Amino acid sequence: MRIEVFSDVICPWCFVGHARLQQALAARADRDIEVQWLPFELNSAMPVAGRNRREYLLERFGRPDPFAAGQQQLLELGGSMGIAFDFEAIERAPNTRRAHALAAAAWRSSPQTQATVIRALFVAYFTEGRDIGDPAVLKKIGVDAGMPAAVAAAALDNANLHTEIVALEALAQRSQITGVPTFIFDRKHEFSGAQPLESFLQVIDALTALAQ
Repeated sequence: MRIEVFSDVICPWCFVGHARLQQALAARADRDIEVQWLPFELNSAMPVAGRNRREYLLERFGRPDPFAAGQQQLLELGGSMGIAFDFEAIERAPNTRRAHALAAAAWRSSPQTQATVIRALFVAYFTEGRDIGDPAVLKKIGVDAGMPAAVAAAALDNANLHTEIVALEALAQRSQITGVPTFIFDRKHEFSGAQPLESFLQVIDALTALAQ
C-alpha cells in the first residue's frame, strides 16, 4: 500500500496528522505500507529569507496571536501524542520551498530518509523554534537524517526539484485539494485533516481486504 500525504511543515495540524499516521503504521506494522510526503506551500509568496513572525502576523491579521485559541487546543492534543509544541519559541515565519526540496531529495535516497527529514522539520519548527528556511538549518537536518552533506546542500536550490514542487502543487489544485494534511491511500481513498487513529486504521484495513 502507498500513502501519499500533501502537507506543509509549518502546519501544526500536519504535525498532528503525522503523529496519527505513525500510530497507524505502528498498529499495522505487519502491512507493507510506503509513505511519501508531498509539498503544499501554505504561503508560497513568503520572501525566501522569511520574515519576523510577530511582524508578519500583525501585518496580515492585525494581531500577533490570531491563532491563540487553536494553539491551546494543539498544546493539549500534542501533549497527549508526544508532540511538544512551543509556539512562543517560533521567531521566524519561513518560506518552506527549500524545506520541501530537501524532503524531495530525501525521498530519492529512501522513503525512510524522507520520513526522518519530515519529522525533523516538524520538530525543528514547532518544538525548537528553528528557522526551517535557513539553508544551514536544513543542511544539518538532512545530514542528521543520513544524507551526504553535499547532496543536502545542493537540494535546497535545485531548479529541477523546485519545478517538481510547483508541478505537484498544481496537481493538488487540479485534484481539488484545498487543505492539509491530505492523505491519499493507494489513490483510491483520501481524507483531509488530522483524523482520529480509527479513521486511518479503517481505510488501511478496507484497502488491504480489497487487495486480497
